Amino acid sequence: MKSTAPHTILQLQQMKNDGKKIACVTAYDASFAAQAVAAGMDCLLVGDSLGMVVQGQDSTLAVTLDEMIYHCRAVRRGAPQSFIIADMPFMSYATAEQAMANASALMQTGIHMVKLEGGAAWVFDSVTQLTQRGIPVCGHLGLTPQFVHQLGGYRQQGKTEQAANQLYAQATELVQAGIRLLVLECVPETVGKYIAQHLSIPVIGIGAGYACDGQVLVSYDMLGLTPGKIPGFAKNFMLGQACISDAFKAYVQAVKAQDFPVKNG
Repeated sequence: MKSTAPHTILQLQQMKNDGKKIACVTAYDASFAAQAVAAGMDCLLVGDSLGMVVQGQDSTLAVTLDEMIYHCRAVRRGAPQSFIIADMPFMSYATAEQAMANASALMQTGIHMVKLEGGAAWVFDSVTQLTQRGIPVCGHLGLTPQFVHQLGGYRQQGKTEQAANQLYAQATELVQAGIRLLVLECVPETVGKYIAQHLSIPVIGIGAGYACDGQVLVSYDMLGLTPGKIPGFAKNFMLGQACISDAFKAYVQAVKAQDFPVKNG
């Protein structure tokens, strides 16, 4: 089936401007990528979450650049007309020079945007250097898995007023540095709503509440394939569905109708 999904950042930006929700999911291979796009997914994320759900690692830290390149190429072949974002793996953008070389290698696989985690000053520098040289960047704040040991585990972020204000300050600085998209993970619904409403760029939530401009889930979580318990903010969309394609469609429809995530209160 020919994709009708947005394939430029300008189209995703227009969706935010028009109040249309963006549906995104992770993809790691050609077959799942093709299924997701055929179901109406607006964009795909080649996530370093593959370290946990594909490789069986206990975190994302072991994923290498070469492995990300391999999976980006596979997803690109399965979804040649879709907008594809790729994670830059752990320590692949510790300096602006590293970021430039490694982001270039990822972009040459045919993806459209790279994603960097964190809101420290050195991240802002890498973002600026990349965007000035034509590499679109997605930021990632809140629960940042590459910093899991520093955060003390996989726990909700931005719960205090001070922490929420810091997240917003980091988000605005990332926008000033040049990001065109922001993933906001595992923060209170009120924080997700405030940041989405006050940033000019699309904010894609994962456990950040209904008011974000779109949603992203790890595909293995939303298909019930992840061993053990899935995160509390996720949902198994395979329940009650006949096939994976129908589960992807159900997820897209729920995001578009603002039925997922459920509004608290």
